[in-house]
Amino acid sequence: MKADLLLTDATVLTMAPEGSAVAPRACVVALLGDRVVYVGQDDAGLTAKRTVSLGGRCIVPGFHDAHQHMAWFGASLDEIDLSTPPVHTLADLAGAVAAAAESTPGDAWIVGNGYDENKIGGHPDRDLLDSVAPGRRVLLTHTSGHMAVVSSAVLAELGLSDCGRDVSGGTIVVDASGRPTGLLQEQAQNLLGPLRRPLAVDDVVRAVARASEVYVRQGITSVVEAGVGGGWIGRTPVEALAYQRARDAGLLAVRVELMVASAVLHAVGGTDEDDLGDGIDLGLRTGFGDDRLRLGPVKVFSDGSLIGHTAALCHDFSDSPGVRGYLQDDADALVDTIVSAHRSGWRVATHAIGDAAIDLVLDAYERCAVEHPRVGWGGRAGNTAPRHRIEHFGVARPDQVTRAAGLGVVPVPQARFVGEIGDGMRRALGPQRSEWAYRHASLLAAGIVVPGSSDRPVVDGRPMLGIHDMVNRRTASGEVLGATEVVTAHDALRAYTYGSAHASYEEDRKGWIGPGTLADLAVLSADPTLVDPSSLADIDVLATVVGGEVVWDAGIGVQG
Repeated sequence: MKADLLLTDATVLTMAPEGSAVAPRACVVALLGDRVVYVGQDDAGLTAKRTVSLGGRCIVPGFHDAHQHMAWFGASLDEIDLSTPPVHTLADLAGAVAAAAESTPGDAWIVGNGYDENKIGGHPDRDLLDSVAPGRRVLLTHTSGHMAVVSSAVLAELGLSDCGRDVSGGTIVVDASGRPTGLLQEQAQNLLGPLRRPLAVDDVVRAVARASEVYVRQGITSVVEAGVGGGWIGRTPVEALAYQRARDAGLLAVRVELMVASAVLHAVGGTDEDDLGDGIDLGLRTGFGDDRLRLGPVKVFSDGSLIGHTAALCHDFSDSPGVRGYLQDDADALVDTIVSAHRSGWRVATHAIGDAAIDLVLDAYERCAVEHPRVGWGGRAGNTAPRHRIEHFGVARPDQVTRAAGLGVVPVPQARFVGEIGDGMRRALGPQRSEWAYRHASLLAAGIVVPGSSDRPVVDGRPMLGIHDMVNRRTASGEVLGATEVVTAHDALRAYTYGSAHASYEEDRKGWIGPGTLADLAVLSADPTLVDPSSLADIDVLATVVGGEVVWDAGIGVQG
């Protein structure tokens, strides 16, 4: 056998699962086609079309972000950057909007993304936007994505200039006189749909392509797109087509699993005997596709944002007495949506940040298991459990950790939040409950395989930053949030590789390096398990390989 590429003189962290014949560390990896064909301590006499000595550099499985928003992130690269830095105050935000107004045609929207009221002194409002962009349509999205502020021109088009109205699962925020401030929370953002959606498919293609370029430079080889096709998170009803076009044009370098927004599910036609339940056209469901692009779970929103104070908690927010957030829909309706999707053959990924929302979702998943036991999940024969997910699992009591483990539920937390928005979370929760935020070590102790994810563009999604925050758990102010949830660099690296593959039911072929696994690799400047934990974020990605193809090389010669 002659390999296509032989990588030698490397520190290989295989992340091989327990019981595998593959050692945890190796020195040589051989690739043939889109697969790994050999990993070991020496080349075992193998020859290859190309042999590259890495001079001791570290090879890890390609990073897998289990929850991010690729099209949203790609589009945000062309919008006003309102994150902190560069924006530190409301005056900074106003200046950025004013500058954009000068350079944006008068009939075009002025769009910004990423502001955090916890860092800049409060939410902007319509009056501020009108003062710097008079008469213009302005839309500024909160860093969480769960709310947005619009100008008076937009409110006028929505018929909301002088008074608000009730929105199921959302809020049109008004001032003391009942006048809308411009802040639209949660499902109230759907009011913007007729003005902003759908986007042209080619615009989504460009956004996906831009994101893909960034991802491969950061060692990312697989992602889960956390909501397409409908609701406030979707960009077009035919969003999957944009990913197909990007792939066909060679613009999609990473593997993508698409979560389908629950808003697009409908009764699927067929005979009464088929009993297909709810799905999408042609009867497609979880598992349809291939190793490059496939359908994943249904995405359901049960509550909102922690730092935005719309997550559904069992107790008041520490800094907002009387406020506990709220559910995105009637509780019974949410449970029915989850159970119906499960019964119809979908895996389910439910957004739940507050502990009240987590209780509801765990109840629903338990009902799924009792009323509709199923086998054959994830597009692979022999899978006997659905591995339903709870996206974020943000404020989880100890009893909820135990219950999730018992039900076989996969929590998908974002430790990256600790480093970037952890101070806001601490203020929102207070000292006791902040210890329950975005857990990791306690999930491992309960026997749960934990994935790694960022929720990008809510925060900077570089995997090495995520690994750094899993290990250090320090907020921007330097405080430790959840000291008992600290994990080792090995555990953090495993989350962003094997853990995320497991959450997608793909651990049989990716997330680790061994004969027969997909040839998805990242070459790092140092071994994350050996450096000082405080320097993990400083490790560089030097090359990225997806399916045996070198898609990024910083100049170390992996690319021929």
